[in-house]
Amino acid sequence: MALTPVENQTPAFTAGVSAVAGGFAGLFVGTAQGSGLMGILIGAALMAVIGFICAGITDKEKPVRWALLAAFTVAGFALGGLPTAVLGILFGLFFGWFAFWLATSRYRAHLAPYLTPGQVLWHYTFRVICGAIFVFLITPILVVMPLSFNAQDFFTFTPEMLRFDPEGYSLKHYRDFFGSDQWQSSLRNSLTIAPAATLLSVGFGTLAAIGLSQPHVPFRRAIMAILISPMIVPLIISAAGMYFFYSRIGLQGTYFGVVLAHAALGIPFVIITVTATLVGFDRSLTRAAANMGANPVTTFFKVQMPLILPGVISGGLFAFITSFDEVVVVLFVGSAGQKTLPWQMFTGLREQISPTILAVATILVVISIALLTTVEMLRRRSERLRGMSPS
Repeated sequence: MALTPVENQTPAFTAGVSAVAGGFAGLFVGTAQGSGLMGILIGAALMAVIGFICAGITDKEKPVRWALLAAFTVAGFALGGLPTAVLGILFGLFFGWFAFWLATSRYRAHLAPYLTPGQVLWHYTFRVICGAIFVFLITPILVVMPLSFNAQDFFTFTPEMLRFDPEGYSLKHYRDFFGSDQWQSSLRNSLTIAPAATLLSVGFGTLAAIGLSQPHVPFRRAIMAILISPMIVPLIISAAGMYFFYSRIGLQGTYFGVVLAHAALGIPFVIITVTATLVGFDRSLTRAAANMGANPVTTFFKVQMPLILPGVISGGLFAFITSFDEVVVVLFVGSAGQKTLPWQMFTGLREQISPTILAVATILVVISIALLTTVEMLRRRSERLRGMSPS
């Protein structure tokens, strides 16, 4: 049964919601210009007028959107040159689409027709809140990455960078990283500690997850809480405890001590991911293998492991990221011979403000994105294997 199209919204509704969006955007623009309140007032008033006009001419959407794009671009260029013109293009594209999206009621096209206005408002408010949190978390990364190409030894954007002048950009900080013995030694330490810690985390974490998934194991919840406690306890407390314990048994400042400490931090991630994979595991398969004469080791490697492998690899990737990016624990239990890449970055910020840190941070972000993308692909594959996803 086809649904009847929703009528266009009133100009007052479109103008009001557009004013809220304009005020929110004006807050950031006004703050950059020195007056957040003025930015809110101007942004809200401007978008209220645009929303009111767009609501009355919904039949001329395309030319109006092009006109808004041109107006925002020209205004941005007049205010701050080429960089602000790029920002004006983005604003013009978004607000031109947003005003007509409201005016033509396209925002209800994919929603159930019986939803009340309050439910529709919460539907989009929730998404705006999530988007704002995402922007708040991702903005520092978006600032660091272009700064790593700064041709000058500064932690700020130079006038040449703001003008998009090619002379303002350089790969010198990346050359400093790959050509410095100090940075390369830290990288080698990280690449020797993180894989070893990951192997221990995967081995112990997988065995613990399989054991705790058995219904006959007593005190399963208490044991699980203890094993995942490194994720919950503040890292500084764990680091201090490891320091005093390692000092007594002679592991303080040793390679093996750092590996064990990082493995303890990575085990909870492996336990959680493998346990989640075992939720959909058909235990009749292991019983069938036992009836056919397979011993427990053969059953594990031939039956269980292929099915839980995506969860094992995902946990291993999380454990690797945890070890590779960790700095607090290694400061307590490591020595100068185990100075890892994050430790070197911390030292560079504290003792010498080296812009090479920006290049290293960018490399670590790229590696983390690649690993998390792999985790997501493995998660989807695991769902397909368990029949939870149709494709």
